[in-house]
Amino acid sequence: MKVVVDYDLCEANALCMKAAPEIFRVEDDDTLTVLIDNVPDDLKEKAQEAARLCPRQAISYE
Repeated sequence: MKVVVDYDLCEANALCMKAAPEIFRVEDDDTLTVLIDNVPDDLKEKAQEAARLCPRQAISYE
């Protein structure tokens, strides 16, 4: 599963980072960094939860 972020929608609310800190990090300048583009199976549920929690629905997967 590959993480896709629509940075035009992303507000860096950090909800994704709280759900999946192994995958997402909000930087000091309030930008989102994806730490792992291709999510391993053991983090798949966390990644899906992060996408679900995103208030702007900026996270999707391929």
